[in-house]
Amino acid sequence: MQRLTLEHLNQMVGVEYILLHAQEPILYIIRKQQRQSPNQVIPLSDYYIIAGVVYQAPDLGSVIGSRVSAFDEAMSYCRYHPSKGYWWQFNDQEEREKSKPKTKKKEEPSSLFQRQRVDMLLLDLRQKFPPAFYQVTSEGEDIDLEIKKEPEPPAETVKQEERDSAKNPQQAPATKAPPEKRARLQ
Repeated sequence: MQRLTLEHLNQMVGVEYILLHAQEPILYIIRKQQRQSPNQVIPLSDYYIIAGVVYQAPDLGSVIGSRVSAFDEAMSYCRYHPSKGYWWQFNDQEEREKSKPKTKKKEEPSSLFQRQRVDMLLLDLRQKFPPAFYQVTSEGEDIDLEIKKEPEPPAETVKQEERDSAKNPQQAPATKAPPEKRARLQ
């Protein structure tokens, strides 16, 4: 039996393995088949070898069954409404959102420096452009109300401060200090 040609192998009956495809050095496909006569062969299973690891290829029935079950599962998540259209609704996602504790780190919208700077700019604008108040009479006419302005320092004191700052430029008073810290409202 050992020194027979390949033609004698085709005459034998039983289980045999044949090399279907080879893409050296990484891929080999081997078929296990039942030979009943020289012309009649029944394939039993296929194996593929990738990078030296042998895998058994699934049969056609299990592949189609797997695809159909995956499609059924995907269709269970698909929703449709005429006004909204199609969307996906996953129950696992809703359960995860419910189980998560809703603790978010509270971020401050601004820093202390930004708040002080904005307060100073708004105060400066309010002094330059004071708001005008109107009172509506019963006849529908607007009457300007008197706005009480802060008293301006007398001109003599302003001139005196200018003279002092010209004499001692190092001791010139600061223009404006930043506003004091305020309690944070929550």
